Amino acid sequence: MLFKRKLFKSLEKYKNKRNFLNRMKEITDEKLEKYFDITGQALKKAKENISKKEFAADFLDMAQRYFKDAKYFKEKGDYVNAFAALSYAHGWLDAGARIKLFDVHDSKLFTVDD
Repeated sequence: MLFKRKLFKSLEKYKNKRNFLNRMKEITDEKLEKYFDITGQALKKAKENISKKEFAADFLDMAQRYFKDAKYFKEKGDYVNAFAALSYAHGWLDAGARIKLFDVHDSKLFTVDD
């Protein structure tokens, strides 16, 4: 009986681990919506806090284009490319924040110190 319990626990751990790994390979509606929300908030904050307009406009433009592409891909059901486009959009925003094109102090939305 002890052997059966140990075997059952091992199988459950394996099954749980496999389910977790499978979930890590997919982009769900919830995950995509979370990143749309975060990147959307970062876009808004960056637009409101431009410090060097002539350079920041280019970074904002690129971020907005990738954000728009992400929406397009999501509407087409292409979550992988939607997620990739969101990553690029946020990358442009983070880069702009790091080189102080955007005067943002929000470590939840950007890779900057508060």
